[in-house]
Amino acid sequence: MEADQSNITRAADLLQKLRGEIGKALVGQTAVVDQVIATLVASGHVLIEGVPGLGKTLLVRAMAQALQIRYGRVQFTPDLMPSDITGHAVLDSTTRELRVIRGPIFTNALLADEINRAPAKTQSALLEVMQEYQVTLEGQTLPLPKPFMVLATQNPLETEGTYPLPEAQLDRFLLKVLIDYPPADEEVAAVQRVTTNQTGDQLSLDGVKPCLSERAVLTLQQLAARQRVDEKVIEYAVAIVRATREWPGLAIGAGSRGAIALVRTARAIALMDGRDYVTPDDIKRIALPALRHRVGLSPDALMEGRKESDVLAAVVDSVAAPRV
Repeated sequence: MEADQSNITRAADLLQKLRGEIGKALVGQTAVVDQVIATLVASGHVLIEGVPGLGKTLLVRAMAQALQIRYGRVQFTPDLMPSDITGHAVLDSTTRELRVIRGPIFTNALLADEINRAPAKTQSALLEVMQEYQVTLEGQTLPLPKPFMVLATQNPLETEGTYPLPEAQLDRFLLKVLIDYPPADEEVAAVQRVTTNQTGDQLSLDGVKPCLSERAVLTLQQLAARQRVDEKVIEYAVAIVRATREWPGLAIGAGSRGAIALVRTARAIALMDGRDYVTPDDIKRIALPALRHRVGLSPDALMEGRKESDVLAAVVDSVAAPRV
């Protein structure tokens, strides 16, 4: 599909419809929903963090149902093994040959629920998958279907029974999205929806209808990849990333993959807004979720109780945006 304005407008309308379908299950959290949709359009993976009970899993389930694509879920636990995710080989008693049993990773959208409740050995099973979109089993390289997206949820590290994700794996997530406590009116609406004419606390997805096919998702990803990005906007993204490497309060700055994530996601944001070009505001809008998991606070900043998002907000404000 060519990236003319009519196709851009049609794509924006489809993405608005996707927002609406997700909203039938999840009350509020519009910024969070937009960031997850942007990750899908940018053909990336997303890490969603928040305390239990804020709708992380519900958001992913609602999005999966609104998409006409294959969906799998893995509940990460301390005893989960890498083969439980990727698959394993068994000896066929008839042919006496090894037969590969594919794991739940062979799907279009994988919910890695509470990913940081499994140890690093199991978490690392996703490294090849997220970077190269393939799995190696018994010497065989098996490609994954496209589109493919990992939607991982995690509890804050202060929560009992959690393990920090390896830095190499964190870097493979396009965005790290934070779900915070909702405003009072949204919380009232959520409680009312869950407790009206329903037994138990099961969150219903009955109203969510599929609105995007596998082919439509691939087309949207191709359109986003063709969005125009002025060289000054790319320089702006790089300047923000480079500033993190010298900023007081940050012991670890973002690498080049951070700047790539900014530009990729900004293209998706522009498409969602119905434009065929990226603005500096798109970069600024997505800077925190694109970079917060790629930096590390200094000991002094940790002792002061500062957060990555607060430090990054100061970094972004310090870099002058270009006029394009």
